Amino acid sequence: MARTIIGVVTSNKSDKTIIVTATTRKTHPLYRKQYSVNTKFMAHDDKNEANLGDTVSIIECRPLSASKRFKLEKIIQRPTISEDKLQAVKTDDTNKRASKSKAKEEEAEEEAK
Repeated sequence: MARTIIGVVTSNKSDKTIIVTATTRKTHPLYRKQYSVNTKFMAHDDKNEANLGDTVSIIECRPLSASKRFKLEKIIQRPTISEDKLQAVKTDDTNKRASKSKAKEEEAEEEAK
């Protein structure tokens, strides 16, 4: 029986390939504290139908490449946010990071003077 994994699409930049992140909860054997473990799987998406943020089901298959061992079985749920808004949030986040690093550089220059 082939393994089935449910996860969220985190990248679909490659042609006919998606990267699915599956999150599992584990309990530490000694301290009994629960923690999350994220695992990324590369999956074959023949029709390029999965988009960022989709919850998908992938199924194990024969090796398709050096890193692909799964193929897209079905799309379970589409995100409620549109892809345009998702891209806007990503670019806004990178702009914030760039402005923070720029501010740090300016502070370092002022301290050097």
